[in-house]
Amino acid sequence: MLYSVCKALFIFLFRVFFRLRIRGSENVPAQGAVILASNHLSLIDPPLIGCASPRRVRFMAKEELFAYPVFGTIIKELGAFPVRRGSADRQAIKTGLTILDEGGVMAIFPEGTRSKNGELGKAMPGILMLAAKSGAAIVPIALSGTNKLSARNWFPRFSIRFGIPYQLPEVFSRQELDEQGAVLMEKIRCLQLAEERGD
Repeated sequence: MLYSVCKALFIFLFRVFFRLRIRGSENVPAQGAVILASNHLSLIDPPLIGCASPRRVRFMAKEELFAYPVFGTIIKELGAFPVRRGSADRQAIKTGLTILDEGGVMAIFPEGTRSKNGELGKAMPGILMLAAKSGAAIVPIALSGTNKLSARNWFPRFSIRFGIPYQLPEVFSRQELDEQGAVLMEKIRCLQLAEERGD
């Protein structure tokens, strides 16, 4: 109930005040395990992805956010679960695998943190490990505009573009995970370019 109410409220706000443009949402598979892999520009990105996705989305969120009583309760009710950054958080990985094993949808920011300059960074191996172990389809996503919100620019235009889902090939080593991470980030980069061109 809370998820539906918050989604309706956010989608209204995003469309009215930020002229949200959503493209390719039909690329999210209607059934089965899915990982939504997006660039990360702002704290606004998670609710934006949740609003644009046709399916309910679960998120990993840094554990510090759950320390705020009201905010922590809200994001927990909305499906977020904590992850300890900077270490191999086995409980977070286990939770993620359970969600995917049950055919759910997870959104992950493969860079592991927000980009300070808007440029894409390197993918951390965690998302590839989850995809490899779960067999989930990966849907690359490109977000734009959320990092432009400021005191001088109250209502920048937001956009989100979903790419074509794909399956991760078998990976057996850290080098192969890194190679597949580079493939994923290149797919996100191509979506960004397509958005800039207005394709």
